[in-house]
Amino acid sequence: MARPDRSALAGDPRFFRRTGPHSLAAVVDAACADEDGAASAPSLRLMLHGIAPLGAATPGDVAYCLNSRKYLPALTETKAGAVIVHADMRDRVPASSVAIVADDPQVAWSRVAALFHPLPPVSPGIHPSAVVAASAQIDPSAQIGPLAVIGENAVIGSRCHIGPLVVVGDGVELGRDVRIGPHASVTHALIGDRVYIYPGARIGQEGFGFAITPSGFHTIPQVGRVVIEDDVEIGANTTVDRGALQDTVIGAGTRIDNLVQIAHNVRIGRACVIVAHVGVSGSTVLEDQVVLAGQAGVAGHLRIGKGARIGAQAGVISDVPPRAEMIGAPAQPVKTFFKEVATIRRWVRDGGIPRVRDSRNPKSDVD
Repeated sequence: MARPDRSALAGDPRFFRRTGPHSLAAVVDAACADEDGAASAPSLRLMLHGIAPLGAATPGDVAYCLNSRKYLPALTETKAGAVIVHADMRDRVPASSVAIVADDPQVAWSRVAALFHPLPPVSPGIHPSAVVAASAQIDPSAQIGPLAVIGENAVIGSRCHIGPLVVVGDGVELGRDVRIGPHASVTHALIGDRVYIYPGARIGQEGFGFAITPSGFHTIPQVGRVVIEDDVEIGANTTVDRGALQDTVIGAGTRIDNLVQIAHNVRIGRACVIVAHVGVSGSTVLEDQVVLAGQAGVAGHLRIGKGARIGAQAGVISDVPPRAEMIGAPAQPVKTFFKEVATIRRWVRDGGIPRVRDSRNPKSDVD
């Protein structure tokens, strides 16, 4: 097999649109760094051609370094033309590289990466193979991909990008700049602006609701909707059930990873983070800025307070107060969890659970 070319390291042009080269001044501006951040540059006329990790970067690349000592060896040896760093790390940038100083290097890096690799532009028009209902309202600036299906009375806003084989159901409304990846389906939903629904996601399907009768299960009609506010991302193959009687709501700015299950009537606040394989049961409320780490499970009809952080594989079976940090199954405060772990390890080290003397009968021991 032929050796991969340099472009395969980051932003392979076969898969990612690339712009540039860009001047150092343009990169500093994109990073929103202070102009003093480039003060060590011999000239703002330096041209940069791409982005790369510290260890693979060339003099034509921009790299970045998190504010952590473990990255110092890679930083001091980098060949990058420019490096985005925190002020604390500026003195460790090699003399051959330009230091671009930012309060948050990762945020600055994301802006610079978007400068070199912007989202693909929308190509207005409806593919000839798409099936579009006569009553659908599609903005002329929207793009409808091959074999997509747009239902009756659906509304597609300006600059939306509907990918191949997407189904947008009857009555669904999409705001501006919505992107829906291939094979996703959206029904019974109202979608805000700048929402990104990744490939294979399922939005608005019937929730898991049934009554138990002597003769078996009786399905309960799910007559609510899904309401997704602005600037939300829904990961690949994630499912968001519509409500039973009230809406399932996802607040503005929330990020939901791949393979997540959001059940009916769940209400998620603003700027929440829900990581892969999480399951949130019906009618639970997540207040603003909640974080659910990977594989966490949340029982139904609970309230998770603002800013709470739930650790990976935690099992939440009761309400969580604001700003709490929980871990374990059943979930409990982090300090309590690790105190219990330390106690168990001490017992194991000492040969088992200590025997406790019953104060009422000094001659007996109680396990």
